[in-house]
Amino acid sequence: MSSASTDDAFLDALLGACGDSVLLGEAIPESCHSDWTGHGACRPLALVRPASTAEIARLLRLCNEHRRPVVPQGGMTGLAGAAVPGADSVALSLARFTGVEAVDRAAATLTVRAGTTLQAVQDAAEEAGFRYPVDFGARGTCQIGGTLATNAGGHAVIRHGMTRDRVLGLEVVLADGRVLEMMNGMIKNNTGYDLKQCFIGAEGTLGVITRAVLRLAPPQGETHTLLCALRDYPAAVSLLHRLRGAGLALEAFEVMWQDFYAMSCDWRGGRPPLPSSHPLYVLCEAEGDASRLEAALEAALEAGEVEDAVLASGTAQARELWTIREATAEFPVKLAPINFDISLPIADIGAFVEAAGTVLRQHWPGARIVNFGHIGDSNLHLTVDGRSLAEDTPAARHAIEATVYRLVGKYRGSISAEHGIGLLKRDFLHHSVPPDVIDAMRLLKRTFDPHGILNPGKLLPAKEEIDTPDAHQHGACGP
Repeated sequence: MSSASTDDAFLDALLGACGDSVLLGEAIPESCHSDWTGHGACRPLALVRPASTAEIARLLRLCNEHRRPVVPQGGMTGLAGAAVPGADSVALSLARFTGVEAVDRAAATLTVRAGTTLQAVQDAAEEAGFRYPVDFGARGTCQIGGTLATNAGGHAVIRHGMTRDRVLGLEVVLADGRVLEMMNGMIKNNTGYDLKQCFIGAEGTLGVITRAVLRLAPPQGETHTLLCALRDYPAAVSLLHRLRGAGLALEAFEVMWQDFYAMSCDWRGGRPPLPSSHPLYVLCEAEGDASRLEAALEAALEAGEVEDAVLASGTAQARELWTIREATAEFPVKLAPINFDISLPIADIGAFVEAAGTVLRQHWPGARIVNFGHIGDSNLHLTVDGRSLAEDTPAARHAIEATVYRLVGKYRGSISAEHGIGLLKRDFLHHSVPPDVIDAMRLLKRTFDPHGILNPGKLLPAKEEIDTPDAHQHGACGP
């Protein structure tokens, strides 16, 4: 751990270099102590809020010279602990580096600074006659830099891909202050290594993303919302292929198991749109001719894949149907959630849900488990309610995580579909990533950040990640 005198000398240098952008002590807001998980909440040694790429480069150059850890922070809406600072680290907030710089209507691209919220990007795209299709509930708070650093997903991945699929160019500042200007605005640009992909999803461990060129999509056409009750999981897969084969553009295909649907409808109150006695439910949003959707639904009913259905008559009813799926926003209040964001081969998701439920209840009798997912892109969300456990302790939670992630490895899945690794999943990475690949990731880390100052302790399992044993201790309140 660094000494008080060393901290004082560094802070003098930091104030001299960054001036009014620096906040210290009680002036650092609690919102910068942890992300939405609340994990390992800690006040950093300093919070710096630069307003330009040049200021960010100056800050990183100084921290690199002093071997000071830097933790990049966006809107703090992450769910893996990737933005949690340590007691002697510098938290780097991009909140002041905001703004949409340009919209290129000819190329259907948008150039933006990293601190800009997702909502602001979506609004700018819409104003220009396009849309930015990456979307999820934290749109008004999360920042574009954070969505890039975590390769964020959302319900529209089935059609538009993950965040990395919407990126043409990046500007990145490396640990030593060098600025990589990769602000390409063309879809076709085959000029060697596509370095920008190294930084997307790297959670700020390789460099700090400062600006981006994003691909936009055309405005959404006529869209229809459908809620179906199904007999089993294979029927959901059949329905997915049937709708795709009908020539419909699927914007969302959300599967809710009975446990999730019944709980959500109970929270909403009133009469559920479909009885909660069915094994499975699908909430589908499709763009295209309504007659094609109706014909596909009729065929699915005749085949016995769909047992009951509600086709929204308008925007208001569609919004009501979506409130069932969006009950997840209430998880932190109404549950003590142990959340899993995993990917599995689509054909195996149903079997995994059964296997996970069986093994969890064997070890934790009475455990309440709810399941939902975006199965068109292989993503399952499984949640265990800590309140249903005999003892909701850190040890019990760790044991549950170890149990689920071992099973994910057995099914050759991914321990993180869209939320990232951060601190919370770091020690389970080996269930999805082979040792040689982890070693290659460490090699990349040492190449871009040889002194290990950028977000140390995140993403990669513990090993020789830093150059000196005491350079980056997180301090008493560190994770």
